[in-house]
Amino acid sequence: MTEASQRRAGRVALALLGVVAVVAYLVDQLTKQAVVTSMTEGERIPVLGEALVLHFVRNPGAAFSMASGSTWIFSILASAVVVFIIVFARRIASPAWAVVFGLLLGGVLGNLTDRLVREPSFGLGHVIDFISTPWMMPAIYNVADICIVSSMILLVLLTLRGVNLDGSRETSRQTASPAAGDDERPGTGTDVSS
Repeated sequence: MTEASQRRAGRVALALLGVVAVVAYLVDQLTKQAVVTSMTEGERIPVLGEALVLHFVRNPGAAFSMASGSTWIFSILASAVVVFIIVFARRIASPAWAVVFGLLLGGVLGNLTDRLVREPSFGLGHVIDFISTPWMMPAIYNVADICIVSSMILLVLLTLRGVNLDGSRETSRQTASPAAGDDERPGTGTDVSS
C-alpha cells in the first residue's frame, strides 16, 4: 500500500469511526429520552412477551448495577476511554477497526452523557436502562451497552483473525526449514554435500 493510499484509507476509516460513533450516540440518547418521557420509572412493557421487555430503571452503577456507590469512578474511566479513542483513532486505516472504535466511542459517550447530566448531580448521574431480555441475561441495559458489547465482540474476532489496525493481516511467523537436499551454501550455488 502506498503512503498516499494509506493516508486516504486512514481518512476514510476516521470518517467511518466518526459516523458510527455519532449514529450510536444519537440512537442511544434518543431512545433514552423516549423512555424517560413516555414511561414511569419501574414500568414494564412486554414487547415480545417475556422475551423482550421495556423496563425503565435508573442505574447508579456499572453493568448489573454493580458498584452503585462509585458512579464518579465510571465517569472518570469513561472520560479516559473517550480521550484514548480520540488520540488512537489516527492509527486506524481499517474499516472494520473503525466500526469497533466507533461503536465503543458512541456507547461510552452515551452512558457518560447520562452520568454527567442526569439526576442526581453532575458526574454522579444515573444511566437510563430499559431493555430487558430475561431469557438471555438478567440485566437491564440500553443501546449504549449494546454498542459497547458489540465492539468488544468485534475486537475479539478481528484480533483472532489477525487483522491489524491498518487492515493488513498477520502472516504466519513460522520460519520455513530448508528442504532435504538443500545443502547449498547461501549465495555460492555450491553444493556442500558432495
